[in-house]
Amino acid sequence: MLEVIGLTPGEEELYRCLVQLTTARVDELVERLGRPRTQVLAHLEGLRGKGLVPPAGPDPDAPLRPLAPDVPLGAALLRRQEALEAARAAVNHLTEEYRAGVRRHDAAHLVEVITGAGALRERLRDLQNGAREEVLWFCRANPLAMPGPENVEEFDALARGVSYRAIYERDMLLEPGALEDVEQGVRAGEQARVIDRLPVRLAIVDGRQALCPLVPDRDSGEPTAAVVGRSQLLDALLALFESHWRIATPLRSSAPAPDGPEDAGYRPDADEVRLLSLFVAGVPDKSIASQLGVSRRTVQRRLADLMAAAGVDTRPGLAFQAARRNWI
Repeated sequence: MLEVIGLTPGEEELYRCLVQLTTARVDELVERLGRPRTQVLAHLEGLRGKGLVPPAGPDPDAPLRPLAPDVPLGAALLRRQEALEAARAAVNHLTEEYRAGVRRHDAAHLVEVITGAGALRERLRDLQNGAREEVLWFCRANPLAMPGPENVEEFDALARGVSYRAIYERDMLLEPGALEDVEQGVRAGEQARVIDRLPVRLAIVDGRQALCPLVPDRDSGEPTAAVVGRSQLLDALLALFESHWRIATPLRSSAPAPDGPEDAGYRPDADEVRLLSLFVAGVPDKSIASQLGVSRRTVQRRLADLMAAAGVDTRPGLAFQAARRNWI
């Protein structure tokens, strides 16, 4: 079992025997394992080299004690994980080179069709694991393959410096727990915006590949998706994203925006910024109240206070002033 991190089967058997006995002499180990003495001594030297048995003392017949495995084996496991990560990155890179080469010689390979929620989920994970610069998302309500809480790859990518820009359909924020999931991503570094409606579901990685769901498979009813490589079609999808990004409303959660040149002195606190983000995105008062865990009356009172602070008496006026003063 531990051969994958450097222990031979004989060394593992000997170490497990020592752990069970707590302390033992070489002769006891030979008898218990039923192995030749020379073989047991060779395995002991291997365990000493891996930090699992203390160095040999002057008395060759002194009792032996095992050392704790977590530090030496943990370090070996970490090295193994790092090697696997590097290998996975290399495989992803080679796969992309292969697909690019195939596309250059065969236009039929420009678009790859994936069938099934499981296959779609795995491709989304592979794309994010291989991302080096930026991931772009169109996030519509009722995800087909990967709900927000399952997308742990995003946090790994953010941690290694990949930027994320996501546009969320307003109805998605009305789903239970959806706002909390989005805000968790924003706190980790995601740039999030909200829009009334999105034309398609879409993910674009590093400007080199896009994944766009299609109609369900005719026979199985499973979801299908197209993986689009570098092409004019991909350029069109990038332009589609950027056009929606420009008109979408920023969604903030943990802190007010930095002061802008048009700021008029009053600064909303973090809760007010969150409220304004949802309000400007067009989320109804009842849904805002549910997402914030307050009453509808409290939402209305807070909006009235913000209108007073902005010096306006209408909600459209508040939305205009919030944008003008860089409150969100």
